[in-house]
Amino acid sequence: MYMTVAEKRKRSRRIWTLIILSVLIFCTFTYSVNAGYSKLPFLEVIKSFFGMADAGTQLIVTEFRLPRIVIALLVGAGLAVSGTILQGISGNGLADPGILGINNGAGLAVMLYISFFPSTMDVPVLFMPLVGFIGAILTAFVVYGLSYSRSEGLLPNRLLLTGIAVAAAIAALITLLTVRLDPQNYQRYAEWMAGNIWASSWQYVFALLPWLVVLGTFAFMKVKTLDVLSFGDQVATGLGVRVEREKFVLLIVAVGLAAACVSVSGGIAFIGLIGPHIARKLVGSAHRWVMVTAALSGGLLLLLADTIGRLIIQPSEIFAGIVVAIIGAPYFLFLLAKAK
Repeated sequence: MYMTVAEKRKRSRRIWTLIILSVLIFCTFTYSVNAGYSKLPFLEVIKSFFGMADAGTQLIVTEFRLPRIVIALLVGAGLAVSGTILQGISGNGLADPGILGINNGAGLAVMLYISFFPSTMDVPVLFMPLVGFIGAILTAFVVYGLSYSRSEGLLPNRLLLTGIAVAAAIAALITLLTVRLDPQNYQRYAEWMAGNIWASSWQYVFALLPWLVVLGTFAFMKVKTLDVLSFGDQVATGLGVRVEREKFVLLIVAVGLAAACVSVSGGIAFIGLIGPHIARKLVGSAHRWVMVTAALSGGLLLLLADTIGRLIIQPSEIFAGIVVAIIGAPYFLFLLAKAK
């Protein structure tokens, strides 16, 4: 297909954006492997990738730090893609899995499981995303149902306000339920809700990966639908898109991505808000570019947040969810002030 000079330049700029983000992720990844209380020689870190380091270094790098770094990248990417979908189907640039209460819904499901089955605090790994998904999808249905009008369809402003209200109600219910927990489980759950990327082991990586691969691939296959939906429901209907059906399917995908990520990372908000906005600033509004760029941006942001949290007050650490909130809350208020 023939491309004009302007289109070639735009495509080239987008490709370079993806390359630069990938390089930044690699640099952050490399630095993060050696970021922590125990400092390791760089050469020993490299050797550990090939199983050639001493036993102590091998244990620290491959069993403690690498899984956590990979989880941060995967969760950041998954939440950013979820946010991209939610903003696309709602027409609201402030939509985010955390702000709309989806993260809290997943947290409530885990909370109920822990509260009523305390002897099974260590939930089977592959079951964790499913537990979170059940809570998240029920929350999403409530928020969607309360934000939908038969005459006008999904109302973006009502969606945002309903999500905030439902998230607050769920947070209050979670606080009430924590009374049932013993001190050890309460501490663990409090850290989970703060977003401490607690599931830092390879088994959680393998539990999360199928959800991201399947749902992420499906989401990318729907980028043209998201492009059409961005023109409005009437235009999309005129172009032959079954609007409500497509929105419902995409909502399920977004909720599944967010729930799977939250189940292994804890309550991390704002990545789904910031990632898509960064992507649109860098590559424009075409969703096939926005989705990939948002995934890279989200992964980079969460990895940076986790790395900063591990470095800033050693030997203690600040949870990644708190670092992201420090950045994301002012940005959310800035976007809210700009919104019409």
